[in-house]
Amino acid sequence: MLTQLSIRDFAIIDSLNLELAAGLTALTGETGAGKSILVDALGLVLGDRADSGTVRHGADKADISAEFDLTQSADARAWLAEQALDDGETTCHIRRVIGADGRSRGFINGRSVPVQSLKELGDCLVDIHGQHEHQSLLKRDTQLRLLDSYGGHDDLLQQTGIAFAAWQACDAKLARLQRDAADRDHRLDVLRFQVRELDALAPRAGEYAELEAAHHRLANAGRLLEGTQRALALSYENDESTAYSLLGAALHELGGLRDTDPQLAGISDAFNNALITLQEAADELRRYVDALEMDPEQRDFVEARLASIQQLSRKHHCEADALPGLLEELRAELEALETAEVSLGKLEQERAAYATRYREIAGALHAARTATAAKLGKLVSAAMQELGMPGGRFQVNVRVPDSERFGARGQDQIEFTVSANPGQPLAPLAKVASGGELSRISLAIQVIAADAAAVPAMVFDEVDAGIGGGVAETVGQRLRELGGSRQVLCVTHLPQVAAQAHRQLKVEKLASANSTRTTITPLDDEARVEELARMLGGVKITDTTREHAREMLQRAAGAKKKRA
Repeated sequence: MLTQLSIRDFAIIDSLNLELAAGLTALTGETGAGKSILVDALGLVLGDRADSGTVRHGADKADISAEFDLTQSADARAWLAEQALDDGETTCHIRRVIGADGRSRGFINGRSVPVQSLKELGDCLVDIHGQHEHQSLLKRDTQLRLLDSYGGHDDLLQQTGIAFAAWQACDAKLARLQRDAADRDHRLDVLRFQVRELDALAPRAGEYAELEAAHHRLANAGRLLEGTQRALALSYENDESTAYSLLGAALHELGGLRDTDPQLAGISDAFNNALITLQEAADELRRYVDALEMDPEQRDFVEARLASIQQLSRKHHCEADALPGLLEELRAELEALETAEVSLGKLEQERAAYATRYREIAGALHAARTATAAKLGKLVSAAMQELGMPGGRFQVNVRVPDSERFGARGQDQIEFTVSANPGQPLAPLAKVASGGELSRISLAIQVIAADAAAVPAMVFDEVDAGIGGGVAETVGQRLRELGGSRQVLCVTHLPQVAAQAHRQLKVEKLASANSTRTTITPLDDEARVEELARMLGGVKITDTTREHAREMLQRAAGAKKKRA
């Protein structure tokens, strides 16, 4: 609900702070006083297009702000939370600043946002009807949402969305397989050759490092054999000059002395351990020498094996030690492609089953919408008779333009159509020629679908255009009825409409030698009588006119009590 509207330096308004409440509020005043300027200002703060002409003459910028109570606006709270603009309060502050150069800035809860964000949030908060750009009922998406809300189709919509998501996921998977199948045969030939080639090589994990070590050893076998044999001779196998024989002689000398001096016992044991270690090392060295062979065939095998691995690694653009993993990957891809034909057929059957399920649920939704459309059409047509359009008809067309077109909200295309006068064919609501007729039709729809509407505040600008008398009173009653569940602001010239309002604001244009400005004054009961009398009697206001105005207010209040 809109609780406050502040305007500074906009059009002919220099400074204005307006507090608003729930129910129906009528804005009245002389023609040209600036009533519609308020609607324009509200539209701008909610994201309408702006230009430098909106800035008051002599000012450098126009500044418009609006405060909303979000207690009854779940959609707006959800949008703010999604955009990380929720400050945890039940109120929301929206601001629009328009410079004299035509540039503008938007703010939500004190944070700078694109103007598009103002419009998105505004669509959740206020619906403006009349000769104005902000007319959501002309949008087919809004018409569809209103029809579904009025008909209570939430469960069917949820089921339709679930069925569509399941079909869509299967369809996407099938499309990927079908794209892959386009070059499947060529890829299969390539994979089979590559797997055969790698299978013939049969690379093992860690094999390449082992081969490199073996190749290095075999390439240096002569030097290794010569050096190890010499080391063995020096350490163990010569008769008297080996390290083993010399160490043994030293141990023998110490063995004869350890009984003489106990301090030599530890040294003698160390020499003994060294002798044992040397013997073990010599044995191991001997085994190494025996195993070391000058085998040209083995070297040739290792070199050929290394060359084969290197060749395939270059061919596949990978490291040599990555070939075993690559082989497993290629085998897996080959298996998947070889079974893809079976998977393709299975997926086609699954998609057909999902499509059948979707059509069943979408068909049920279509039937529900058709029934709701017929009910809504009769009720709105009846309301049109009361709103100055005798013989007028309203019809909601529900059709499926393409049975193969699937969507999360079903297959239906919704269109509101109307004939405002007898004998005229039905035409889309967006093509209704008269702005006043469009406003009254919108009013009828909104009153009937009030419980289903999600937008908490509505503005009707000149909904009484071209009507009068009893029809005008009916329009006022309808607006008052709508004000029972929504906040309604109505710009009107008719006393029959203004008298039905819960409260009334008078818009006046004050002119001086140097400036012209607009003011708004809340009216108490006596002031309302005077304003209604002015609207009834024109320039000269008589006691009879005032009494008539007072009677209109009393009759509206009495009707309210009776309805309560």
